[in-house]
Amino acid sequence: MSALPGSYEGAATTGLDDSPVEARPQVLADLPPLTAQHEAEAAEIMARYPQARSALLPMLHLVQSVQGYVSPEGVGFCARLLGLTKAEVGAVATFYTMYKRHPTGRHLVSVCTNTLCAVLGGQRIYDAVSADLGVGHDQTAADGSITLEHAECLAACDYAPVVTVDYEFYDQQDVDSAMALVAALRRGEKPLPTRGAPLTDFRGISRQLAGFSQHRDAAEHRAAVDGPSAGIPTLIGVRLAAERGEQAPPIDEAAAAEAEVGTPAPEAPTPGSTGTQRAGDATVAAATNPAEESGARQVHTDAPEPAGRQPAERGAEGTDTPPTGPGAGTNSSVEREV
Repeated sequence: MSALPGSYEGAATTGLDDSPVEARPQVLADLPPLTAQHEAEAAEIMARYPQARSALLPMLHLVQSVQGYVSPEGVGFCARLLGLTKAEVGAVATFYTMYKRHPTGRHLVSVCTNTLCAVLGGQRIYDAVSADLGVGHDQTAADGSITLEHAECLAACDYAPVVTVDYEFYDQQDVDSAMALVAALRRGEKPLPTRGAPLTDFRGISRQLAGFSQHRDAAEHRAAVDGPSAGIPTLIGVRLAAERGEQAPPIDEAAAAEAEVGTPAPEAPTPGSTGTQRAGDATVAAATNPAEESGARQVHTDAPEPAGRQPAERGAEGTDTPPTGPGAGTNSSVEREV
């Protein structure tokens, strides 16, 4: 992994304070340290996995919950505890967009600008919020309240256009509602999401993603768990099917067993046939369109091998034992070199 001096990747790889964070030294001065308590929590995370290095993702969230982003110190913290290099940690931290490489605002506002949301107004929402905050993608407002980003997909197309704040959903937004949401966040308010848990902040949700409770007490935790989650748009199809008496066709269990590769058909086998061949025949016969039939024939056991993939001769499936007999040494020198 290579990185240019002054880049976020450079800081992640080398552990040096050479990222744009240096332009805001007061942020570094105010950065909460990673303490022995956080090392104990990291050890708790590591204990969840058979291999300690598998704990890297939640540990990066833990770092973000303390410092608001994956700092150079956080990269070194994870590398030291997991026995990894800073380059290995940096490669992961720069791969996933959920890990931020510079200080994040109190709230992370994500606006979906993918196809459906964009068509329904997502791009207009993003442009309006960007102009109001005076920032672009992955940038933070001057007052530190909000980091804005455009998201490729928030997996809620039936609620488009969608905005999330700290990964909590605000569905079916328009420019006016999104602007009102952002204004409330900047005033320090926390409007209730349209579904899901009550809003906290970016560091709080990062702690939850690390596997710890972000709530002050059991009652607050229970309120979050019991947050509204009704998915009316998602359930419209189910409701219409019930109203119309529509349902999926029943599964023919005999045909399903027949089509499963390697499962013998219930009828008596024909001479020379195998269970796999019979299952292949059934799969071809069950195809409902030319594309399915073509695919079924290609994987049928009787299908010829494509050119260049002719099956090996019997007994030559591959072995560590050198071949013997006449002509056995024809390609032996090449094989040894390979």
